[in-house]
Amino acid sequence: MNNESTMKKPPYGMIAILFVGAFVAFLNNTLLNVALPTIMKDFGIDYATVQWLATGYMLVSGILVPASAFFVTRFKNRHLFIVAMSIFTIGTIMAGFAPNFEILLLGRMVQAVGASSMSPLLMNVMLTSFPKEKRGSAMGIFGLVMIAAPAIGPTLSGYIVEHHDWRMLFQIIIPFAIISLVFGIWKLENVMETRDVRLDFPSLLLSTVAFGSILYGFSTAGSKGWSDPVVYGTIIVGVISLILFIVKQLRMDEPLLELRIYKYPMFALASIISTIVSMAMFSGMILTPAYVQTVRGIDPFEAGLMMLPGALIMGIMSPITGKLFDKVGPRILAITGLTITTLATFGLTKLQVDSSYTYIISMYTIRMFGLSMVMMPIMTNGLNQLPQIMNPHGTAINNTVQQVAGAIGSAVMITIMNTRTKARAEELVADAQANATQSGVIPSAEQMQQMQDQITQTALLDGINHSFFIATIITVIALVFAFFLKRVKVESAAASMDLKKPTK
Repeated sequence: MNNESTMKKPPYGMIAILFVGAFVAFLNNTLLNVALPTIMKDFGIDYATVQWLATGYMLVSGILVPASAFFVTRFKNRHLFIVAMSIFTIGTIMAGFAPNFEILLLGRMVQAVGASSMSPLLMNVMLTSFPKEKRGSAMGIFGLVMIAAPAIGPTLSGYIVEHHDWRMLFQIIIPFAIISLVFGIWKLENVMETRDVRLDFPSLLLSTVAFGSILYGFSTAGSKGWSDPVVYGTIIVGVISLILFIVKQLRMDEPLLELRIYKYPMFALASIISTIVSMAMFSGMILTPAYVQTVRGIDPFEAGLMMLPGALIMGIMSPITGKLFDKVGPRILAITGLTITTLATFGLTKLQVDSSYTYIISMYTIRMFGLSMVMMPIMTNGLNQLPQIMNPHGTAINNTVQQVAGAIGSAVMITIMNTRTKARAEELVADAQANATQSGVIPSAEQMQQMQDQITQTALLDGINHSFFIATIITVIALVFAFFLKRVKVESAAASMDLKKPTK
């Protein structure tokens, strides 16, 4: 009997419950993006601080996702879901009634602890439940959750922030989280095999220090500068910890993350492309609301509404892309999608103070259309090359890569934006002072304020355009890698290389 045989009848009811839990968790990934300017004013903090609500959430998820391979392998899926959803619900309640920024950030971190197991759990159940020749369509439906939920977040967030207190963003999630938890307790069954493995705490500590230090260094560079010892010191500590973590995993029989699966070329290539695309995707989800609200002065609801077409396109395309993957494979989809994404991202480098609604919506929607053709096909193709026993590690690595890359990408783009904005603002101030000196006219207080507002707006616009230019370069790199993709043949998948299996 084939050791990679899957269940005769997929547990659709159970998958539906997991979908609801994963949807709620993914929705929280970008729910606050449009609300960040409002929260920033409410608590009197700067953009570098408030963005931790977004990047911190992704960071905690990225730190804990490596342990998800252990959790999925060691514990029954029913118990794992119940514990994870309970923790997520507690974090949501904390954030929904947070009296200050510190409690709000803590609530987001607790949310992330619970959400970190949702995606790996659902993905592993689906990999177990469907044969490889049908995984494209099944994972396409999963992509509907993974992509559409974060994309819908800005629109929902914009409406709530404009008409209610921002805390309502969390309060409306609470009943859905509780309902998902109740159904999980009532209906979930255990469909995945478990093994008696142990959690290596030194590995978990190394991964936490590595990813946490790297992200903190990049996040604080915008306010402290790259020459600050705290910035380059934490990045160096993070890189050293990451190297030690990798070396330790490769020497262990029961690693926290089975990095030897990178011996499978298509999985390795999929991981590289996912890293690059995640950096571009999540950073764009923060930069676009920053432009629309801060530069253009558009209300939160209208700002979110402008991003809705992109969300709908991604939601519609995900199942279609899954079916196309089953027919044509990943290369054509990835090359087409990344070409479209690159062109649209370059279009966003041309934003003006008075860019039309049509232009903004078109560029953002086209960009999301391109991204919808990339992520799930390359991930599914990579996972198809792994043996069934390595699925928990494959999904854990994929989710770690996406979360950490998304968090670091967002932090880097915000840092680039802040650095460019400050430099441009100093240039504009110097020009304004030189002009005033030459003319000999002393501007009034009202004129000074108008001049300051104009300088701030122009400098920020330049910073955002420059960040999108960097994002364009990033997507071009991903496009180059896409030409090397090859379709994994189902009959020979996971049989091309000998990978040492963890001991029982």
